[in-house]
Parts: sequence; structure tokens; C-alpha cells
Amino acid sequence: MPRPSSPLPSAPEVLHPPASQVQPRNPLHGVTLEAMVTALAAHYGWPGLAERIPVRCFSHEPSVPSSLKFLRKTPWARDKVEGLYLFMLRELRRDMPRGR
Repeated sequence: MPRPSSPLPSAPEVLHPPASQVQPRNPLHGVTLEAMVTALAAHYGWPGLAERIPVRCFSHEPSVPSSLKFLRKTPWARDKVEGLYLFMLRELRRDMPRGR
């Protein structure tokens, strides 16, 4: 006798939902720390980045690898980088001309 199909998802679907459903509204989802630092340095420049987040890795001989090494060990600084990255995205979105 065949089993009736269950309306509940199977265990693998519950533990590992499709990637598109994990965090659909999180703008940081899928963005690496390296991509954030690179985008911020390109947008503000290293001096501008050091002015906004005053840490030595941005002001004294800055580079992406040295910044990543510091940021991965320092949660409060990583939080500031993530916040500035979100602010930059909002700025860019606000300044973008709207299509009608």
C-alpha cells in the first residue's frame, strides 16, 4: 500500500533551505568582507575610509590583505565596516536616477 504524501518538507529541506530563501532581504548576504573593503576603498579612497573608520589598517600602509587580517580578528571594527558599506549602498541608491 503506498504512503500518502506528507505536507511537511523532508529533513534535508528544513535543514538546508534553498539559498534564495535563506535571507532574501539581507543586503549583506553573500557579500564577502573582501568585497566590502574593496568597494569602500574604491568609493571613499583609503584616506576617506580611515577618516570614517579610524583604525591603523586603513591609515598606515593600507592594503586589502592587511585590512582583512585585522577585521577578521576584531568584531567591533568589522561591524563598523559593514555599517559603512550599508550606508554607502543607501547613498548610491539614493543618488541613482529613477527610471520612469
